Amino acid sequence: MTLAWWGAVLGAVAGTGLALVLSRLRVIHRPQLAVRVLPYVRDLPQVGRTPALRVASSSPTSAAAGVFGPVLRSAADTVERVLGGATSVRRRLERADLDRTVHEFRVEQVLWGLVAFAAAAAYSLVKALDDPGSALSSLVVCVIAFVAGVLARDTHLSNQVKTRERRILAEFPTVAELLALAVAAGESPVGALDRVVRRSGGALSSDLARVLAVVRTGEPVGAAFDRMAAATGLPLVARFAQGIAVAVERGTPLAEVLHAQAADVREAGRRELIEIAARKEVLMMVPVVFLVLPITVLFAFWPGVVGLHLTTP
Repeated sequence: MTLAWWGAVLGAVAGTGLALVLSRLRVIHRPQLAVRVLPYVRDLPQVGRTPALRVASSSPTSAAAGVFGPVLRSAADTVERVLGGATSVRRRLERADLDRTVHEFRVEQVLWGLVAFAAAAAYSLVKALDDPGSALSSLVVCVIAFVAGVLARDTHLSNQVKTRERRILAEFPTVAELLALAVAAGESPVGALDRVVRRSGGALSSDLARVLAVVRTGEPVGAAFDRMAAATGLPLVARFAQGIAVAVERGTPLAEVLHAQAADVREAGRRELIEIAARKEVLMMVPVVFLVLPITVLFAFWPGVVGLHLTTP
């Protein structure tokens, strides 16, 4: 093939690549329907945390999801059939405020398991270079690593729930006092809720924002707070929501109820702090008893033992 033919082939390849790049850039910069509609409906999804319009992704991860998505989904269905507990997972996802379905969470579990499987396989491959006869044990280790990765994602979800509930308990007294001040100043329950949600931010504020969005759709305030009490996993927050619902339905003074709820949470936090301090005090005695005390006894008696050896004929 002559030099002119090589130039023609390279020019054709470069032209085709440039045409593909330009066509892709044209598709990427084309305004999508979600981009045009989302600014006009942005307030409702943000307050209610309902599933918002999502812009279609044009990144390479979307192509990878299209290629490996069916395999991951079938693996997630298998994990769901083996483990079960979809109701518990759904409740924990709601308590952790994660915008995921149970199936998406199962896919994440499969991905965590695959990462652990890949790490165990790499270790087994390095180990097989020295001991080629350990193929069966390496396979068992890889399977155990996959199961451990799947269970680790479930444990991480439980930790996310606990972390968010700790943040809620830390924010609760302040939010309850703000609601009480707004109601005592003459605000209605919905107006006070709207003012506190707009002025604060955090885990409890997001839950109250969800309640506010439900109330704005026409649901009674008492029913919305009853639903919040049923969805939360914290007894203190459940009593708070039930107290507001009862106060709104029966006309009892709401400010006093909120002040009492805030005082109860502060007292519960004080008791929990005392219990944690008592447990830490016992743990602090472990190094003292098993490390410091034996060394002190050794320093006290060792000179006498040496002196006895020196004076004994």
